[in-house]
Amino acid sequence: MADLPDTMRALIQLEDGYSGKSEGPAISDAALYLEEAQIPVPTPAKGQVLIKLRVASVNPSDLHFIKGEYGQPRRKGVPAGFEGCGDVVAAGEGAEGLIGKRVAFAVSLGGSGAWAEYALTDAIACIPLRPDVSDINGSAQIVNPLTAMAMVDIAAKDGDAFVISAATSQLGKLMISLAKDMDLKVIALVRRKDAVEPLKALGAAEVLVTTTPDFADQFAVISRALKPRVFLDAVSDQICETVFTLMPNNTRWVSYGKLGTDTPRLTQMGQLIFMGKRIEGFWLTNWMRTTPPADQARVVGEVQARFADGRWNTDVAATLTLAEVIEGLADATKITDGKVVITP
Repeated sequence: MADLPDTMRALIQLEDGYSGKSEGPAISDAALYLEEAQIPVPTPAKGQVLIKLRVASVNPSDLHFIKGEYGQPRRKGVPAGFEGCGDVVAAGEGAEGLIGKRVAFAVSLGGSGAWAEYALTDAIACIPLRPDVSDINGSAQIVNPLTAMAMVDIAAKDGDAFVISAATSQLGKLMISLAKDMDLKVIALVRRKDAVEPLKALGAAEVLVTTTPDFADQFAVISRALKPRVFLDAVSDQICETVFTLMPNNTRWVSYGKLGTDTPRLTQMGQLIFMGKRIEGFWLTNWMRTTPPADQARVVGEVQARFADGRWNTDVAATLTLAEVIEGLADATKITDGKVVITP
């Protein structure tokens, strides 16, 4: 690490642990949770690598995390940010083979976050990138794409139709595109009428606007016709509970996020008993822990191929430098169509 600086710019967390709240990922002021600081460049230990950042992505999980609402505790003084793309510039014992490689990376529990000039993570959390995958797509190569692949696989095992909420999100678009290639029918739920035609053009079989007065009636008709038995849900509000009650026997409500601000109330408990319905969660971390390495390698290869040949692409809503994040993150994350990315 002789040629590396002693310190780096980073967006560090102001709090430890959990907040005890569940308000959703919306933020009014990033300065409530983050501070720009100069901190020491970390040194990789055995099995770790140091990555010079090119691009980091901002996911809803990042926003839940800095607010203390995620499934792992905050660490005061440690940079935020779960994933990004960059160049491996130093490595600990056993990880030297990655030095000089451009990689997509997820930040491991013992590492430091991606919202900094340098990030520290485990070598096994890095994916060497093909030259035909851009830095922007590389920065969003793990959280959303792997989740899309894993959850569409779940849905495909229960029929040829399934329901998704938050369909205009980057993850929603990935799932719609993937499902189209697999001849699966997606019933996409959105909040805005102007999202209907773009999602149909992408491949959604049906697109319903949840804010219309007769939404429940519309969905009931489509549910009876297509018989979707999996609901992949990132919103988890009362409308989603209504959707679940209108789906057929043996439906699985798979929650993978909490974009909604209200807590759903279960109104049809008998359906869990007499109709075989289930409510469960999906967390990519658990999928990576339990999926055999060969299967993970296959999925990673398919993800890169899709980005390389243009079947998938990362829509960017806003680009912020590290120096702009504190002031600009709140407004940038209000843009509903596209991902916010961070550059050094």
